[in-house]
Amino acid sequence: MQTIILLGPPGVGKGTAAQGLMRSADFTHVSTGDMLREAIKSGTSLGKIAKAYMDKGELVPDEVIMEIVQKRLNQGLSAAKYMFDGFPRTLEQARLFDALLVSKQTQLTKVFILDATREILLERLAGRRICKNCGAVYHVKRKPPKQEGICDHCQGEVYQRIDDKEKTILNRLAIFRKQTEGLIDYYKNRDLVIRIDARQDPEVIKAIILEALDIHDKD
Repeated sequence: MQTIILLGPPGVGKGTAAQGLMRSADFTHVSTGDMLREAIKSGTSLGKIAKAYMDKGELVPDEVIMEIVQKRLNQGLSAAKYMFDGFPRTLEQARLFDALLVSKQTQLTKVFILDATREILLERLAGRRICKNCGAVYHVKRKPPKQEGICDHCQGEVYQRIDDKEKTILNRLAIFRKQTEGLIDYYKNRDLVIRIDARQDPEVIKAIILEALDIHDKD
């Protein structure tokens, strides 16, 4: 089993990079955020526990996150290639994740950190718009809908999420820096980190990752 981590602040392009790797190298994309939302939507016991913390504005405990991750790995094949998007977020999660991988008789391959300046991240996130109906993603400058406020695909309402307002963005970036400072050092000390300038074209970013992993692009 090959396991990599995509790490970087909100808006840096982890999702875009993940889509490219799924298409070109058959990586399985594992997003703890998506799994939490699905668990909550499905009303599972873990989802109910997570929702109770999230409703109070508190972080979901590490043990809950780790149980969700373990369940996901248990569903896959031992030969699978896993790509974790934005996980782990804390040093304790990283240590618990290492122990989980050891129990699977494997280890972390690489940690790719996508970097961008605060100004770039603000421009990307503050300009982002989402369709309320189908979830299509737009940007006021780089990819606006053909008709302002109307989705090209389903004619649903296109709006700006609260998470994408400047004050919230700055808070999210501050939290990310605080959470990951020790985490990045932890991986750097094990010579696992490769930093990538996220201003580059997504295809270039994908090529850098595949080359570091010695994987041939099947595209």
